[in-house]
Amino acid sequence: MTTTANTPSGLSRRAFSGLIAGAAVLGAPTLRAQSGNRVVLGQSAAFTGAAAQLGIQFHAGAKLFFEQLNAKGGVNQTQIELRQLDDGYEPARCVENTRKLLDDEVFALFGYIGTPTSLVALPLATQAQTPFFAPFTGAMGLRQPFNRMAFHMRASYNDETALIVRQLTNLGLKKIAVFHQNDAYGKAGLDGVTLALGAQGLKPVATATVERNTVDVAEAVKTINAAQPDAVVQISAYASCAAYIRAARKAGYGGTFFNVSFVGTQALADELGKEGAGVVVSQVVPSPYKASSAVTREFLALIAQGGNKVQPNFSSMEGFMAAKLFAEGMRRASGRPTRDGLISGLESIRNYAMGGFDVSFSGSNHVASKFVELSMLTGDGRVRT
Repeated sequence: MTTTANTPSGLSRRAFSGLIAGAAVLGAPTLRAQSGNRVVLGQSAAFTGAAAQLGIQFHAGAKLFFEQLNAKGGVNQTQIELRQLDDGYEPARCVENTRKLLDDEVFALFGYIGTPTSLVALPLATQAQTPFFAPFTGAMGLRQPFNRMAFHMRASYNDETALIVRQLTNLGLKKIAVFHQNDAYGKAGLDGVTLALGAQGLKPVATATVERNTVDVAEAVKTINAAQPDAVVQISAYASCAAYIRAARKAGYGGTFFNVSFVGTQALADELGKEGAGVVVSQVVPSPYKASSAVTREFLALIAQGGNKVQPNFSSMEGFMAAKLFAEGMRRASGRPTRDGLISGLESIRNYAMGGFDVSFSGSNHVASKFVELSMLTGDGRVRT
């Protein structure tokens, strides 16, 4: 499959009020420097449970970059430490973790995994005036309205679903169903598909849900199979999407399956094995398997230098790139590291070719990229782009 243009139109074949009230007890500290020659980033993510591979792999990629950076003296003589807390992909645990991290006065929140968790964390970060950097989600609810504390590296779910719908309809496949997680993430993906279909005078022929962190898909399969769709767009994590694909095929469904990047591509491939052949996943970072871009070559070289302890996949690649982009913002900040300096440094990044992955921020735009391309599972545990 060929890479699309860095726009969503490029083709390829291939409960806030309560949270803010709670956040008020944290106060609103000034944007001060973290003491010493070290800054600490806080990450709440799934490290156990049905979405664990997303947190584990993203963290591994980010840690890989930060460790080699620190070994060279850090950025502007400042070491970067990444502290992790497990939330199991559950919002209530994420709130508890975030409050702890903010009470510990971390320099920034980094690499949160998922929409429902990020949505409860962002108001806390905003109240504490702590940057919230590179969440692993494309939900529009985290991007609109503009929030000075929130910085996004990846394209949105609207960008991903626009490409998926364009691909399907250009192939003449217009009966499209949506299987989605019954939470803010699933709703964000469903909204993206519905918006893209609506632009062509279409709408989903069926929708069905699965509860977060479960694989109870029987009713969803029954509902969607009854509509006989040409394709099913899946908006969930890898365990439930794999369970759905197996159950739908067992029940006689012969159409195609499309997923957005949050699914966890390699984790999905590992879950499905041979049954993964032909499953399509949209991606928002370059392929970690092809050394065609400089950032991928850097990533793979560091993995090798570290004894191949990090698995190269899209999730770890995104963590690596998020760490690299954060460090670039730190490098551009003047004087001792402060949160305000970090924000200014990040906002100065314009048309920056990060190893072949173009990114830009500004004072009014905190979404670095709209890059989207499609990949396909081959059935032998591999991913083709």
